[in-house]
Amino acid sequence: MDRIAKLASEKAVVIFSKSTCCMCHAIKRLFYEQGVSPMIHELDEDSRGKEMEWALMRLGSSRAVPAVFIGGKFVGSADTVMTLHLNGSLKKLLKDAGAMWL
Repeated sequence: MDRIAKLASEKAVVIFSKSTCCMCHAIKRLFYEQGVSPMIHELDEDSRGKEMEWALMRLGSSRAVPAVFIGGKFVGSADTVMTLHLNGSLKKLLKDAGAMWL
């Protein structure tokens, strides 16, 4: 859990992902299209990926990936991020975290 917290605080937006996950790809694209350059951690390419996957599940997400952190705080998985995007509150979170300026 400490490693997750440390990695999640390294940049304004951090996404824990798997390179073969289609929802992970969709969430990464969403952030790129917003002009945000998130830090991506591909769990399937990390020697401690399984351990981190279990830690992410304990945060309360229904799925381990994608797990999105904004401003060092756990936001949620794809469904939560898409809901925030659709209701317009994602941009405010991104601005408050310093991930975007417009």
